Order: sequence, then C-alpha cells, then structure tokens
Amino acid sequence: MLEPVRAAFGLLTRLPVRPAPVRPEGVWAFPLAGLAVGALAGLGYWGALSLGLPPGPAAALALTASILLTGGLHEDGLADCADGLWGGFERAGRLEIMRDSRIGSYGVLAVGTSLLIRWSTLVVVGPWGLIIAAVASRAAMVWPMMRLPHARQDGLARLSGRPSGRAFGLACGMAALLVLPLAGWSLLWLVPAMALAAQCATAVARAKIGGQTGDVLGAAQQLSEMAALLVLAALV
Repeated sequence: MLEPVRAAFGLLTRLPVRPAPVRPEGVWAFPLAGLAVGALAGLGYWGALSLGLPPGPAAALALTASILLTGGLHEDGLADCADGLWGGFERAGRLEIMRDSRIGSYGVLAVGTSLLIRWSTLVVVGPWGLIIAAVASRAAMVWPMMRLPHARQDGLARLSGRPSGRAFGLACGMAALLVLPLAGWSLLWLVPAMALAAQCATAVARAKIGGQTGDVLGAAQQLSEMAALLVLAALV
C-alpha cells in the first residue's frame, strides 16, 4: 500500500520521499499527493491571513507554495501543450515542440491565464477550495491517462503505464472520500465540470497528437483545477 503512495509523491511533488516505480494500478494514490500539496499550500494561506494579509496576497502566496511543492510540473505540461498543440502543423512537429524546453507565446499565455483564474478564484474560495481542487484534479488527470494510448515510445507517461478503468474508479473514489467533508453537496457541480475539463484535454490530445504524454496529463490537471475553482467560486 505504501509503494503507490511513494510513487505518487515522487512523481507529482517535490516532497522528500523514498522513490518508487509508478505502476498503472497505483494511480489511486494520486489524490493523496494532491492532498499533501493542497494542505501545505492551504496552511500557508491561513498563515498569511493570520498575519493580517488580505485575501489577495494570501492567495498569491498559497499559489506560489503549491507551485514550489510540485516544481511547476503541471504548469510546464500546460505550457508545452499550448505551444505544441497549437504551434505545430502536424503530429511529429507538435510532439517535437512539446519536448522543447523553451516556452513560446502560446505557453506564456496559457500559464498566465491559469495563474490569473486560479488566483482570482482562490481569493473567493479560500484555503478549503484550494485543498478540494488540488485533490480532485489529481484524480481527473487519470482520465486521459486511461483513455488515450501513448503518443510516443518514451517519456514520463510511457514509464507510468496505462491504468485500467478500475484504477481510475479507485482514484475517483479516493478523491471523493478526501474532499466530501469539505465539499459536501458542491460535489454535484464539481464532478461534471471537472469531467468536462478532463474530457476536453483528452479530445484535443487525441485529435492533435493521437495520444497522451506527460504534458497532456499536466494540462488536464490544470484545466480540471481551474474548473473546480470556478465552480466553487460561483457557488460561494
């Protein structure tokens, strides 16, 4: 039971854990990594508020903490997808652009938009919303991982394997178990919104490159997190 948790933390966070190989059936632990990131960033949010900072700077500090805790892994995936999927004209060229470490205008705009949406909604929803979105989006990113074949023969996603429907269901069940005490009936709105975001990422990746990569999974996490925060802000 501990190996999937170590694998999830080693893959999705920069927390000091003993590494373990990522196995397809161990994706149920992804929401636990999201819980750690969300809880630590949420503590930073509460700490900033307790020191007298207004919600705007507190949300900015919490967002910075979450990026540091993940090493900007998901933001990097979103930027690479934006550059490659919209900057290339055919499959091979798109994959090559996605592998390039340099960031282009599409990537800058995508990450900037993500930061703006997440910051502005965190000001409204507070630390609890941050935790909910962090947990649930790590389950949503398993959807393209399960639904799409690998777009290339190497890379991070290839090493992680392709989970089964049962593994995806366990990841969703773990996320629901973790966020239900915080989200309550808002889950009725969160689930379809995040499902739509994850499916959009899946459909675009299928059309543009015929499969998924680690960048696609990162983009799916970002889109799902934004969808969750927008729904929570609307409900507030």
